[in-house]
Amino acid sequence: VQLVESGGGLVQAGDSLRLSCVGSGRTFSMYGLGWFRQVPGKEREFVALISWNGASTYYADFLEGRFTISKEGAKNTVYLQMNNLKTEDTGVYYCAATRLSGQATRAYDYDYWGQGTQVTVSS
Repeated sequence: VQLVESGGGLVQAGDSLRLSCVGSGRTFSMYGLGWFRQVPGKEREFVALISWNGASTYYADFLEGRFTISKEGAKNTVYLQMNNLKTEDTGVYYCAATRLSGQATRAYDYDYWGQGTQVTVSS
């Protein structure tokens, strides 16, 4: 399984961004997909996940409903719609794939990772 993120950039607080992650590989459709973020000096932080069939989603509490994860199976793509961005949302955002079901919120739950895309939110 290979994952490639895109869609990051520099925005102002209050703006929106949509991140995309395109997956490939014969078994990609059977994986749950998550988004994590990381800033220098800190551990990778769980943001959101969606189950392999898209039926279930789960979000980090700090998001307060601002982000939405979705997937488009026909395009092997998972999205992270980020609204009302805050400066503390700045970081490198990673897409990851897991064979686990349920609420996989730890980085070590995931088997494959993308290269990351930078999101910078200015005040």
